[in-house]
Amino acid sequence: MKKLIGIAATGAMLLALTGCATSGNAASDGPKPLDELVVGFAQVGAESGWRTANTKDIQASFEEAGIELKFSDAQQKQENQIKAIRSYIQQQVDVIAFSPVVETGWDAVLNEAKAAGIPVVLTDRAVDSQDDSLYVSFLGSDFVAEGEKAGQWVLDEYADSSESVKIIQLEGTTGAAPAIDRAEGFAEVIAENPNLEVVASQTGDFTRAGGKQVTEALLKSNPDVDLIYAHNDDMGLGAIEAIEAAGMEPGVDIKIVTVDAVKDGMQALADGKINFIVECSPLLGKQLVDIVKQINDGEAPEKRIITEETTFTQEEAIEALPTRQY
Repeated sequence: MKKLIGIAATGAMLLALTGCATSGNAASDGPKPLDELVVGFAQVGAESGWRTANTKDIQASFEEAGIELKFSDAQQKQENQIKAIRSYIQQQVDVIAFSPVVETGWDAVLNEAKAAGIPVVLTDRAVDSQDDSLYVSFLGSDFVAEGEKAGQWVLDEYADSSESVKIIQLEGTTGAAPAIDRAEGFAEVIAENPNLEVVASQTGDFTRAGGKQVTEALLKSNPDVDLIYAHNDDMGLGAIEAIEAAGMEPGVDIKIVTVDAVKDGMQALADGKINFIVECSPLLGKQLVDIVKQINDGEAPEKRIITEETTFTQEEAIEALPTRQY
């Protein structure tokens, strides 16, 4: 598997990335004061409640740490992210962090950052490249495991079913790591029961409007569907609207499984309109700050840092909602 995971960064690689005295990064004569550090962050966009919470947490964490954060919104376009990263290189920031819109097509710009001596940190999403020296750390969820958790609930829910269970899958942005991996993990698990069949799978681009539109279309061609698996809460919430508009009851007539566990999704779960949610935490800010501090101190952060996450049933959502941060 070509995705960049697992291998611990070596001290030599980190020195190569951070020790260039001609760049704007932490110089070899010692760490910079935190209030002199500048980090460039290129966000995917604001396509969902999860992404909004992720942005707010990152911005708040850097403000609390006293580190300057230059922020750009790519509006879900790779070319905008590449433009932002090149701008950060020109500005000689100390660290570049970004959540890749899609997995492929990053080698050229990341090699430019490497040549400039600016370390790169991936957050939330991976890149697909043969060269794992192009970034120093990848902080985020295990998307395959998230798909597996969703699949396991479906497997257990229909364990006694002797008839075909028809499933619609609402995919995330085409080419995005979470879309690819959540589909893969889900498919691997439900394959254990031949009665579980994905009869339609289409991208809703991680948006509520996309989830509603795709569900409306797919319900017309698959009126007897049993379950919808959405790669995020927002698409699942859009599916709820489409199901209700079709005169059916979400969570009862058609079961729904989603990923994220943002407040709106958790409320729908508590209300019984969603049946199960796999958590994907957007609160990555403090961990990203810690990585930046390690780089500034000349230390090698772990190459792959996986966030701790859980799953929620209706009862668990009701209990968690009063103190939910996002």
